Amino acid sequence: MADESLILRVRAALSAVRNPATGRDILADGLVTGLSASPSGVVKFTLESDSAELSEAAKAAAEAVEGAARAVVVSTAHRAGPPGGHDNPMGIAKKPRIAEAAESLAGIRHIIAVASGKGGVGKSTIAANLAVALARRGFSVGLMDADIYGPSLPILFGLKDRPEIRDGKIVPIEAFGVKTMSIGLLVDPDKALAWRGPMVMGAVRQLMSDVDWGRLDILVIDTPPGTGDAHLTLAQSKKLTGAVIVSTPQEMALADVRRGVELFRKLGVPILGIIENMAWLDGANGARQYLFGEGGAARAAGELGAPFLGALPLYPELREASDAGAPIVASAPDSPAARTFAELAEKIAAAISA
Repeated sequence: MADESLILRVRAALSAVRNPATGRDILADGLVTGLSASPSGVVKFTLESDSAELSEAAKAAAEAVEGAARAVVVSTAHRAGPPGGHDNPMGIAKKPRIAEAAESLAGIRHIIAVASGKGGVGKSTIAANLAVALARRGFSVGLMDADIYGPSLPILFGLKDRPEIRDGKIVPIEAFGVKTMSIGLLVDPDKALAWRGPMVMGAVRQLMSDVDWGRLDILVIDTPPGTGDAHLTLAQSKKLTGAVIVSTPQEMALADVRRGVELFRKLGVPILGIIENMAWLDGANGARQYLFGEGGAARAAGELGAPFLGALPLYPELREASDAGAPIVASAPDSPAARTFAELAEKIAAAISA
């Protein structure tokens, strides 16, 4: 539970910190968001600034408040790092290059990117349930939400608390047997992130390097829609075991799938398979209604020479479980949807072991 009195004292202290750019205090300029304080005295807040000096001043002011054990400041503005172009959009002390970031994942045996050519195909829901399904098969699993602009993991897993920081590392939040981390757990959930490409790549690097993932059998990465900066950063890490592509059956989505497959192949990332989501709707009489066309992803997989992992119909209960913050694989393990995810997880496990 938050310490409201400590929050008020910290706000008063931060109101004395001036923004050199305007001469006003940082609260009046709206630079401070997401201020919270734990019963143990850990103060956390987000600072919208590109000034390292201002960040340090705000941190010092907060830590000087009676009852504050330490302050954690998450910077969401672009900050150039030391020579070499290191980016540190989350304000953690380390500023690794992508190779150094990848070295921090040495304890992870397999890393799987779940991707889609376009948004709205249910990729995040599939990534979340696949992670839980793999964990239920006995694997130690992590789930990294690399969708910086539209993080879904906090909603899908029902997470509201911010993660702890221990020994300079962000501690993943464990839920449903999976270690999870998302930019949505580190910044104000109601604030839009106006980050440019270098900041997005920096944030992805830090989700890799500044999170204490520990030893895992599989890290599932929910990538953003499209074929952009986050995908390039992940592929450049040279750590991806393979990619799973999610699509709906209609041609508009399949055209983007083909581009996604081509991108990963150019980057040397194996395609573990294609999943068709929203493949059909089961009618009251048992007849299937193919709302978005029939079998398009299976045909595309054949054309591309990629494995077809299977199809997921439209499950109303899957949507309900996702909105409730309880992946259906965990909340209703005997449901048809959960059994389908278990089958997909089995195929993916076989693919990476091969």
